[in-house]
Amino acid sequence: MKKITGKTYLDWYENMLLWRKFEDKLAAKYIQQKIRGFLHLYNGQEAVLAGCLHSIDPKKDRMISSYRSHVHAIGLGEDPKFVMAELFGKATGTSGGLGGSMHIFSKKL
Repeated sequence: MKKITGKTYLDWYENMLLWRKFEDKLAAKYIQQKIRGFLHLYNGQEAVLAGCLHSIDPKKDRMISSYRSHVHAIGLGEDPKFVMAELFGKATGTSGGLGGSMHIFSKKL
Protein backbone atom coordinates (compact mmCIF):
# COMPACT_ATOMS: atom_id res chain seq x y z
CA MET A 1 0.00 0.00 0.00
CA LYS A 2 1.27 3.46 -0.87
CA LYS A 3 2.16 5.68 2.04
CA ILE A 4 0.00 8.76 2.59
CA THR A 5 2.02 11.84 3.50
CA GLY A 6 1.35 15.53 3.87
CA LYS A 7 2.44 15.97 0.25
CA THR A 8 -0.08 13.32 -0.80
CA TYR A 9 -2.88 15.33 0.80
CA LEU A 10 -1.71 18.53 -0.90
CA ASP A 11 -1.52 16.77 -4.28
CA TRP A 12 -5.04 15.41 -3.80
CA TYR A 13 -6.30 18.87 -2.88
CA GLU A 14 -4.67 20.51 -5.91
CA ASN A 15 -6.13 17.87 -8.21
CA MET A 16 -9.58 18.18 -6.66
CA LEU A 17 -9.47 21.96 -7.18
CA LEU A 18 -8.45 21.54 -10.82
CA TRP A 19 -11.21 19.01 -11.41
CA ARG A 20 -13.84 21.21 -9.73
CA LYS A 21 -12.79 24.28 -11.73
CA PHE A 22 -12.87 22.23 -14.92
CA GLU A 23 -16.38 20.98 -14.19
CA ASP A 24 -17.56 24.45 -13.15
CA LYS A 25 -16.32 25.81 -16.49
CA LEU A 26 -18.22 23.04 -18.28
CA ALA A 27 -21.39 23.89 -16.36
CA ALA A 28 -21.12 27.55 -17.37
CA LYS A 29 -20.59 26.66 -21.03
CA TYR A 30 -23.48 24.19 -20.93
CA ILE A 31 -25.83 26.85 -19.54
CA GLN A 32 -24.71 29.13 -22.39
CA GLN A 33 -25.61 26.26 -24.76
CA LYS A 34 -22.03 26.06 -26.01
CA ILE A 35 -21.94 22.34 -25.19
CA ARG A 36 -24.62 20.20 -26.82
CA GLY A 37 -26.13 16.94 -25.69
CA PHE A 38 -25.93 15.63 -22.16
CA LEU A 39 -23.48 16.81 -19.52
CA HIS A 40 -23.06 14.77 -16.35
CA LEU A 41 -20.83 16.64 -13.91
CA TYR A 42 -18.55 15.18 -11.22
CA ASN A 43 -18.90 18.05 -8.71
CA GLY A 44 -18.88 16.83 -5.12
CA GLN A 45 -17.21 13.51 -5.95
CA GLU A 46 -13.63 14.67 -6.45
CA ALA A 47 -12.31 12.99 -3.28
CA VAL A 48 -13.54 9.61 -4.51
CA LEU A 49 -11.38 9.86 -7.61
CA ALA A 50 -8.37 11.15 -5.67
CA GLY A 51 -8.52 8.06 -3.45
CA CYS A 52 -9.07 5.69 -6.37
CA LEU A 53 -6.14 7.07 -8.32
CA HIS A 54 -3.91 6.76 -5.26
CA SER A 55 -4.78 3.08 -4.91
CA ILE A 56 -4.06 1.97 -8.49
CA ASP A 57 -0.90 1.49 -10.52
CA PRO A 58 -1.49 3.43 -13.75
CA LYS A 59 1.05 1.27 -15.60
CA LYS A 60 -0.80 -1.96 -14.78
CA ASP A 61 -4.36 -1.08 -13.85
CA ARG A 62 -7.14 0.25 -16.05
CA MET A 63 -10.10 2.35 -15.02
CA ILE A 64 -13.45 2.25 -16.74
CA SER A 65 -16.13 4.73 -15.82
CA SER A 66 -19.55 5.51 -17.11
CA TYR A 67 -21.01 8.98 -16.97
CA ARG A 68 -19.16 11.76 -15.15
CA SER A 69 -15.86 10.64 -16.63
CA HIS A 70 -14.29 13.96 -17.64
CA VAL A 71 -12.13 14.21 -14.54
CA HIS A 72 -11.24 10.51 -14.67
CA ALA A 73 -9.50 11.15 -17.97
CA ILE A 74 -7.73 14.22 -16.60
CA GLY A 75 -6.79 12.42 -13.38
CA LEU A 76 -5.26 9.58 -15.36
CA GLY A 77 -3.09 12.00 -17.31
CA GLU A 78 -5.09 13.30 -20.26
CA ASP A 79 -4.54 16.97 -21.02
CA PRO A 80 -7.61 18.98 -19.92
CA LYS A 81 -7.60 20.95 -23.18
CA PHE A 82 -8.21 17.75 -25.18
CA VAL A 83 -11.01 16.68 -22.85
CA MET A 84 -12.56 20.14 -23.18
CA ALA A 85 -12.19 19.96 -26.97
CA GLU A 86 -14.03 16.64 -26.93
CA LEU A 87 -16.96 18.17 -25.08
CA PHE A 88 -17.16 20.94 -27.66
CA GLY A 89 -17.19 18.37 -30.47
CA LYS A 90 -13.81 19.44 -31.83
CA ALA A 91 -11.63 17.16 -33.95
CA THR A 92 -8.79 17.76 -31.47
CA GLY A 93 -10.83 16.09 -28.70
CA THR A 94 -9.84 12.79 -27.12
CA SER A 95 -12.27 10.91 -29.38
CA GLY A 96 -12.05 13.27 -32.32
CA GLY A 97 -15.08 15.16 -31.08
CA LEU A 98 -17.37 12.17 -31.63
CA GLY A 99 -17.74 10.83 -28.08
CA GLY A 100 -18.85 13.92 -26.22
CA SER A 101 -19.46 13.97 -22.49
CA MET A 102 -20.74 10.44 -22.13
CA HIS A 103 -18.09 8.60 -24.15
CA ILE A 104 -14.69 10.00 -23.21
CA PHE A 105 -11.96 7.77 -24.63
CA SER A 106 -8.25 8.23 -25.08
CA LYS A 107 -5.76 5.91 -26.76
CA LYS A 108 -3.10 7.70 -24.72
CA LEU A 109 -4.48 6.22 -21.53
